[in-house]
Amino acid sequence: MEQWSNKVHQLRAAHEALLSRPNEPVTLPFREGTGLGFNGIYTKYQYPILTAEHTPLEWRYDFNEQDNPYLMQRIMMNAVLNAGAIFFEGKYTVVARVEGADRKSFFAVAQSPNGIDNWRFWDEPVTMPDGNNPPATNVYDMRLTRHEDGWIYGIFCVERHDETKPYDTSAATAAAGIARTHDLIHWERLDDLRSLCQQRNVVLHPEFIRTQMVNGKCVNGKWYALYTRPQDGFIETGKGGGIGWTLVADITHAEVRDERIIFGRKYHTVYEVKNGEGPAPIKTAKGWLHLAHGVRNTASGLRYVLYMYMTALDDPTRVIARPGGWFLVPEGAEYVGDVMNVAFSNGWIEHEGKVFIYYATADTRLHVATTTVDRLLDYCLHTPEDGLTTSASVEKINALVHKNQMSK
Repeated sequence: MEQWSNKVHQLRAAHEALLSRPNEPVTLPFREGTGLGFNGIYTKYQYPILTAEHTPLEWRYDFNEQDNPYLMQRIMMNAVLNAGAIFFEGKYTVVARVEGADRKSFFAVAQSPNGIDNWRFWDEPVTMPDGNNPPATNVYDMRLTRHEDGWIYGIFCVERHDETKPYDTSAATAAAGIARTHDLIHWERLDDLRSLCQQRNVVLHPEFIRTQMVNGKCVNGKWYALYTRPQDGFIETGKGGGIGWTLVADITHAEVRDERIIFGRKYHTVYEVKNGEGPAPIKTAKGWLHLAHGVRNTASGLRYVLYMYMTALDDPTRVIARPGGWFLVPEGAEYVGDVMNVAFSNGWIEHEGKVFIYYATADTRLHVATTTVDRLLDYCLHTPEDGLTTSASVEKINALVHKNQMSK
């Protein structure tokens, strides 16, 4: 009994030390071993903010000595990753994707007083009802939006087996699940988004759209707006793809009726294979700030990076800035994990001008990078676009060189 109690004490002490560990910013001008230097846009931090080891011990261990004399993990956790984010009741709050050793993902709420460290999961994971929808095999990657209508919405990927291929046990379909809440505890599950194709990375715009064009005429109304990512298959984008836009009259029975691409894929860019909206955009005086992910193919597999763009305040579908290349990539140890070479984000928080970007790496762990609205605006509005050719890239570099020479 005493030996078992000592093991429990040591386990809890080690877990508490992990949860309360300070997270210091990476301040070196160059990050050793990455080839990347300080970029002036954002600050990364020394440690991930959430990993499998951060999950509550009560989720993993049976603390009854008689039932668990060897103090074994009865339920093992594999990863904590892609999290929606919101400033909620005075705390930085994420709804993270937690993946168990059985490959099933679920949602769990964690909070921090400063958005950087001392993250604590709530006692229990989110219980997400199915509502009128068929039961899901897996749910993940929730985008959170505090909407003008007063609700907090979560839109997430719903994965089910593709029943048209009964003998293919890896064939799957993707749909967008929609739920809403006021307290992040009690969730009302709405109908999955109806669409003629599979959908991933669907994001709710935070404001109603009150005017749209119908058959060339301006029509006033009150529509919910969704950023979409149509695709032909579960993984493959197919002949279309890109970040889409659609308006929905009834969010409780949402259906894609008229969808158009507002940011498409391009050959030999960081988003040539796939791209999708990350979190809901941030409204600023100069336009909407968007964080997105782009995917390209490499000899070692798909590479996921983050990039940014801006749209007009009066028309969130009109792109007004598209800085070229990636904005954030996995560096050093971030590169390694369950799925190598992946940076992904579906959550950020703007609070009093500061922006906290919650990004996952290698489908394994969750990090934070901090910046400001002013810095992101400067980045978007003054970073040159991708010229789409080598000669255009060299021309941009030479223009900067000559500008610097004139400044001496």
